[in-house]
Amino acid sequence: MTLSDEELAEELTDGTAYRAPSRLRVVTGRFFRSTQGRIGFAVLALMFLLAFAGPLVNRWSYTDKDLTAFMRPPSADHWFGTLQTGSDVFAVTLRGMQKSLIVGLLAALVSTALAAVVGAFAGYFRGWTERSLTWLTDLLLVLPAFLILAIISPLFGSGQWVVFVIMLALFLWMVTSKIVRGMAISVKEREFVQAARYMGVPPVRIIFRHVIPNLSSLLIVDATLNVSAAILTETSLSYFGFGIQPPDVSFGTLIADGSRTAVYAPWTFWFVAGLLVVTVLAVNLMGDALRDAFDPSAKRSR
Repeated sequence: MTLSDEELAEELTDGTAYRAPSRLRVVTGRFFRSTQGRIGFAVLALMFLLAFAGPLVNRWSYTDKDLTAFMRPPSADHWFGTLQTGSDVFAVTLRGMQKSLIVGLLAALVSTALAAVVGAFAGYFRGWTERSLTWLTDLLLVLPAFLILAIISPLFGSGQWVVFVIMLALFLWMVTSKIVRGMAISVKEREFVQAARYMGVPPVRIIFRHVIPNLSSLLIVDATLNVSAAILTETSLSYFGFGIQPPDVSFGTLIADGSRTAVYAPWTFWFVAGLLVVTVLAVNLMGDALRDAFDPSAKRSR
């Protein structure tokens, strides 16, 4: 019996046959067999649960002010203590975590999508399309991204954080795009892509149905690692007052405020700083585990 790639079967000792597990199932199994993958996934899930479910069990909102408790240390009434304004540190920390996680996820998804589309189009079409997209990529690589974001982002005000996410994503995709371009050139010569071309399938459809899906392992790992990069970039910009604008809060704004009182009121700084470190570390652990799951030979070579 001759079996196709999609219907690959193996004979068992008792003569029965079973289908080989799908790639998704194999990668998922490798990921959860990895210690760092399990730890990273569990910690990140806990951070999301804390950020979005924590406010439900706290009697204080991030906008509330306790006028009887200014700069109070942690207590039964204020679990993380209070700020100079009487705000509950636990409530504002969770609000800042929510904003930073959302910004990190959205920026990572947008930047990875841009890298996939630009790199795939440059690698598939070649010619003037490749030269134009490569020139754009090189131009953005040499621009001072942090300075540009610092100048432009305050112009949109506190209610336009979605614009800030898009701007942040615009400076995270270039390196990955170059990698995608090189891989797309190779995928373009594969038999199934050539067959689709001979059948008259439009090039754009080939790119989105055949080229980009075959680069999914790289893109998934890149999106995961871009989450931590986006969170750290947003934190840095907000720390200097160029990211999330008041009255909203994020990790960066909270760390900036807490750094002024970290010596004599450590609860205003160390809780949010610790959660930032734990969140970024969990994302990086997941990214490393995903890379090893998609390419186990990389782990053996290391």
